Amino acid sequence: MQSKAFTIGRIRRADYDTASQQLDLHWDSKTILAYKQVPQEVFRRLCSAPNPTTYWEDRIAEEYPRGTPMGKGEGSADAAQKWRDLFGGGE
Repeated sequence: MQSKAFTIGRIRRADYDTASQQLDLHWDSKTILAYKQVPQEVFRRLCSAPNPTTYWEDRIAEEYPRGTPMGKGEGSADAAQKWRDLFGGGE
């Protein structure tokens, strides 16, 4: 996985998985937006853009399908199940 930290704009970090072509954008509001089927060239251009937030608005936001942030998929379900196992299901 490739990562790039940003110091300007609202995007704080971008994580890109070349195998799945998924791009996760970590925002200053602590939210994570995930995009699927993003070519590696788009990630490269985001990383070199003068303003990554503007590049996201112009080239990514409406172009690629949204996904589930990496590490928040099946792992979250496992964590939820462990919580229920430990404290009960609230039934």
